[in-house]
Amino acid sequence: QSLTSSSKWLKIYGLKKNKLSLPHILSQIGFQHRKDYVTTLGKSVASRYADGLFPQYQRAQDGSVYNLTAKKELILHFVDCLMGAIELYKQRMEWLTRESRQIFGVIQERCIVIVLDFGTAAQTEFDLCRHALSMVLVEQVAQITKFNLIRAAQDLMKWQQKSTPVSQHTVKSALTWLWKLDPMTAASNASPVEALLEATSDEAVSS
Repeated sequence: QSLTSSSKWLKIYGLKKNKLSLPHILSQIGFQHRKDYVTTLGKSVASRYADGLFPQYQRAQDGSVYNLTAKKELILHFVDCLMGAIELYKQRMEWLTRESRQIFGVIQERCIVIVLDFGTAAQTEFDLCRHALSMVLVEQVAQITKFNLIRAAQDLMKWQQKSTPVSQHTVKSALTWLWKLDPMTAASNASPVEALLEATSDEAVSS
């Protein structure tokens, strides 16, 4: 599913970059209303022959004016292309804000450590956190290269000593470790910092 979403997004990027940018569309449906320098007047003057002859569009970015000459069929073609691109953008936004991505964003790095700091969460909150972490492990971590889990506590807890290659077995092992954690583990004010320092000590980790 993630590969399908990525290919759709590449399609959007291609449309925007190569075919559906405003300058490209304007060049296909009309021509720029030109100005030229008139020596006797000492200033640039725009031609007037097109005034009232063509519909005109003025670009807000630079003030340039285009005379629109395209037939209705070509305009409707670009409308269809733009509506298709908008639909792909909507699908991309829906994918980006669904499931674990809504909580954690999109993990782009290939080797990560997730630091768990549950604080003094009650059992219900603790379980909600574990459900969220389970989602990110199954949906996103399973797609990268290496990972590890470290829990901030008075006695630091690590799933593995170093970041470990991702596989079905290691993801399942991490889930088992996560759901065996004790919600009542003692913590200190320095525990989160110590866990972060431990995470960054792994030179293979990029995030």
